[in-house]
Amino acid sequence: MGKAGLPVSPLAPARFPDLPVIAGVDFASAAAGIKYQGRSDVTLIRIAPGSTVAGAFTRSSTRAACILDNQAKLAQGGDAPDGAAILINSGNANAFTGARGQASVDAVCAAVAEALDLPQGRVFTSSTGVIGEPLPHERIVAITGDLARGLDAGGVADAARAIMTTDTFPKGASATLADGTRIVGIAKGSGMIAPDMATMLVYLFTDAAVPAGVLQQALSSGLDTTFNAITVDSDTSTSDALILAATGQGAGAPITDLDSPAGRDFVTALHGVMRDLAHQVVRDGEGATKFVEIAVTGATDDADAHRVAMAIANSPLVKTAIAGQDANWGRIVAAVGKSGAQADRDRLRIAFGDMVVARDGWRDPDYDEAAASAYMQGQELRISVHLGLGQGARTVWTCDLTHGYIDINADYRS
Repeated sequence: MGKAGLPVSPLAPARFPDLPVIAGVDFASAAAGIKYQGRSDVTLIRIAPGSTVAGAFTRSSTRAACILDNQAKLAQGGDAPDGAAILINSGNANAFTGARGQASVDAVCAAVAEALDLPQGRVFTSSTGVIGEPLPHERIVAITGDLARGLDAGGVADAARAIMTTDTFPKGASATLADGTRIVGIAKGSGMIAPDMATMLVYLFTDAAVPAGVLQQALSSGLDTTFNAITVDSDTSTSDALILAATGQGAGAPITDLDSPAGRDFVTALHGVMRDLAHQVVRDGEGATKFVEIAVTGATDDADAHRVAMAIANSPLVKTAIAGQDANWGRIVAAVGKSGAQADRDRLRIAFGDMVVARDGWRDPDYDEAAASAYMQGQELRISVHLGLGQGARTVWTCDLTHGYIDINADYRS
């Protein structure tokens, strides 16, 4: 069973990966009783002096106090000469909580800063869970000392579990470059997942030495093809964030130019970890039974390809057809038409896997309903759409929409 008592997703990896230690990063997790008793629901992450920090955050107009606080701090720069920390709680989003929300953030940051002897301006917080409920921050403050004393470089797996809400499995990924540079990431996310960076909690760490501006560039350049290319339910969160820290304590040479061979290798590896975590979020989509890749090509530009891909990925009609293993490619046609992107009915080609089902404004002459239906029974599906208009392309990932999604969200607060 997952943390919330839900059955583990059938799309989950076989096990949590063995993540390498990142020199200069320590983790501790504990139970504060934010919403439930007996669950680890608070995580403290300490980042060594001399590190740099970058981030990406939800663009929701109703974003939580912690998001506004983090954005304001990173606007002052990403250098952390005295070190930094991240405090994460699950069970309460601390969103739409008025002035009390910022007071809670301030109280938590002050407690962490004191416990770790850090500037308060280098303490970042994240909250995830129910919206509109005051955060009982005093419960977090009360265990901050215990968290500080329990910091451990090997505590990343426990941290990945502590940040879960309706997740059914913890999410982690890593990469090791040829020069020994390491990248590790953990994430939470299951529902309220739609592109608008970020739509989940994601924490990435590397022992590479990367200046703050270069680190932010490396992170931002990968968003559109990873965390902004997934959707579970088209809903953007108020509270979620991505934070990347580079400690500079690895064996590799400093990365100051992303166009250098070392810079390109680092970006490729970083984006690979980001994509792995993004896929795991979709695989843990609330009630999901199928992982679906939607690849759009031939659009007038990449932006139009993205519009078409997301129109398909977010269509309840498409997603329920996938859940029902119904090869209803007409719903793909409808989604393309409603997307707002430029499209020509008579140039459209749609395929399920390698099987072309429609082209040139009509059902493919060789279309085989039985074969298409058999393909839809798989757990991992690929729907491709070629618009025949240009060179624009984009791939996104989604899951099916089942009654399990309704069951989870109908009683989320209770």
